[in-house]
Amino acid sequence: MPEASEKDLLHTGAALVAHPVRGVVRVTGPDRASWLQGLLTNDIEALTPGRGCYAAWLTPQGRMLTDAVVLAEPDAITLEVPRPLADTVARSLAAAVFAEDVTIVDESAAWAAVGVHGATAAAAVARTLAATTPELTAETLAAWSEFTHAAVDGRARLARRDTFGSPGYVARVPAETADHWLSRLRLAGATLTPAAALDYARIEAGRAEFLIDMDADTIPLEAGLEDRAISFTKGCYVGQEVIVRVLHRGGGRVARRLVGLVVEGEAVPAARAVVSGPNGDAGRVTSAAWSPRLARAVALAYVHRDLAEPGTAVRVACGGEPTAATVRAFPLA
Repeated sequence: MPEASEKDLLHTGAALVAHPVRGVVRVTGPDRASWLQGLLTNDIEALTPGRGCYAAWLTPQGRMLTDAVVLAEPDAITLEVPRPLADTVARSLAAAVFAEDVTIVDESAAWAAVGVHGATAAAAVARTLAATTPELTAETLAAWSEFTHAAVDGRARLARRDTFGSPGYVARVPAETADHWLSRLRLAGATLTPAAALDYARIEAGRAEFLIDMDADTIPLEAGLEDRAISFTKGCYVGQEVIVRVLHRGGGRVARRLVGLVVEGEAVPAARAVVSGPNGDAGRVTSAAWSPRLARAVALAYVHRDLAEPGTAVRVACGGEPTAATVRAFPLA
């Protein structure tokens, strides 16, 4: 179980995290924005350099091929995707090019990701960049909306990323400089912390991870991504017809929903643990961790839509024993 100091770090300090490697697919060419606009679920053409968004790429059946953090740079649009999928995503994007003037390159091997998260994250990042990017003060960084980004220290790029439900900044840095960045940020007051030790905060914030909480069988509406990843004012994109049909003809009703659970007792359920309702098997856990803030285990789980309302009592298999749990609204409390 994480120590209380890890809880306090996000609320009063700055946690320094060497993030799991993300894939980076760079799209260049004059047609890049309009072409991606027809593929991804969010409004890519609305992005100006320095802005970004969260999006998904769907099959025609409305299921997810990947999620992506989309960053508009002066001469490119980069897609940050799960590293195991980067090669497949790059190849599939290339296969989707017809007459458009775009070029797709998988740059994943060239980059590492270093993040600072917590109440004093902006101050730690600003101190680190004071000599090279003095315009990025703590106040400026704190005012950034999520996915705002800027070039720093030459080739690196800093983006606002609230992965753990608190202010966060992730630097995409040349892979060979990752250790140097970690050292600089530690000197600036950030505390090196394993990403896994903060997973409870990601779960409490309801931040689903692709390949963990979402996969190729997931419809974005099941994972609650409609507010973060989908534009309902842009033009057509692959899979849009399914999304519109569910929302406007089906009232947004999907068979299952990703919910947050607070689990009684001291056991932490395993991934794929069974969630039960009054009528038996009702779903599965995808992520779980001990929350030092709540002194309970917390989990993300898909459950039948009839059990998705906050306050609903369910049971979760923990070590083979059914344990009481409650569906809670995000952020979990």
